[in-house]
Amino acid sequence: MLTRTLTRSLAGALALAAGLGLTACSSSGGSAGGEPTVKLMVGGIDKQIYLPYQLAQQLGFYQKYGVKVVLSTETDGGVGAEDAMASGQVDMAGAWYVHTIDFQVKGKAVEDIVNLSGAPGEREMCTTKSGVHSAADFAGKTVGVTDLGSGTDTLTQFLAGQSNLKTDQYSRIGVGAGSTAVAALQNGKAACVMTTQPTVTAIQKKNLGYSAIDLATTDGAKQAMGGTWPSAGVLAKTDWVNSHKDAAQRVVNALVATMHWIDTHSAADIAGALPSSFVSNGTVTKDDYISALTQDKGQFLPDGLMPASGPKTVLATEKLVGVKTDQVNLGTTFTNEFAIAANKTEGFTTTTTPADSNG
Repeated sequence: MLTRTLTRSLAGALALAAGLGLTACSSSGGSAGGEPTVKLMVGGIDKQIYLPYQLAQQLGFYQKYGVKVVLSTETDGGVGAEDAMASGQVDMAGAWYVHTIDFQVKGKAVEDIVNLSGAPGEREMCTTKSGVHSAADFAGKTVGVTDLGSGTDTLTQFLAGQSNLKTDQYSRIGVGAGSTAVAALQNGKAACVMTTQPTVTAIQKKNLGYSAIDLATTDGAKQAMGGTWPSAGVLAKTDWVNSHKDAAQRVVNALVATMHWIDTHSAADIAGALPSSFVSNGTVTKDDYISALTQDKGQFLPDGLMPASGPKTVLATEKLVGVKTDQVNLGTTFTNEFAIAANKTEGFTTTTTPADSNG
C-alpha cells in the first residue's frame, strides 16, 4: 500500500545490487557465520523518507550489531514491500505504519517494531496555475497519487475529507514517483501530485509547482493531520517477530543507532554517507538533495519510538476514508519493546513520549 509513495525504480534496484553486491539469502531468518540473516524490502529505497534503511548499511551498523540485512526495493509494477513481507517473500518491510491497521482489518497480524518518522514526508505539489492552496481546492480537479490504494491515496482522501469533499467531487490518478510524477504536472495530467523529496525539489527547480500542503515535517503533519502521523518503520508479521526476537532486536538496534546518527549530523553528512546514485541523478543534484533534506529532516524521530498520539491519529485517518476500524486493536499494531531496549543498551537519551501498546 502506502509505501507506494516510493521511488521503486528498477534502475535504483539494480544500482543498489551492483553497488553493494547483495545476493538473496538462502533461507528466511537463516544465519551465516552465527549472524542471523534478514531480508528487508523497502518501499522505495532511494527516497529520502526511507533513507535510514540504506544509511544503516552504509554506516556499518547492521554489521556492528551482528545481523546480515539483505536490502531490496520495490519496483514499478512489482509487489509492494508490505505485501512481499506479508506473503513471506521477505522477512521485514520498510513501509508505513498504517499498513499494520490495514492488515489487521483483513485478519492478518503485522506489527511495527521500530518507527523512524513522525510525518509522511509528503508534500502536495501543485502547478503554478492550479489555484490550489488547501485540500478544499481539489474540487473539480485531478490530483495525482503514487498508486490508487497507496498511502498517498489514503492521505489525499483524508485531506479532502477534512474539507468536506466527497471522492466524486475530484479525481485521483496514479502517477508513480520521481520523473513520472514530475511529468504528470508538466503534461497537465494532474493539477497536483503528492510526492516526497527529492522529487519536491525537482518540481520547484523546474518552476512547475509549489508546496500547497506540508506533510513532510512533524510540525506540518500535526497541523494538517491533527497530530503526529507516524509513517516509515519496520513492519513484520507478528508470528515471525515472536519466533525471531533476537534477529528483530539486532535490526532495531542498528536502526535506532542510525536515527541517533541522523539526529546529530547535518544533511550534508547524511548525503555524503549515502550511495552517490541516491543523492545525484537525472532529477536532482547533490546540492539539491542536501537542500531538500535540510528542509524536511524534521520528519525523522531520533530514537525509533512510536509517538504517544501517533497510532490514534493514523486510525482516525483510516476511519475517515472509510476503513472499517471498529474492531482494530491498536495495541497489537506496534511495539516499543525493541526500541526501548536498543536505547537502553546504548545509553541514548530519548525525547519521544512513547505510545502504550497496552491501551
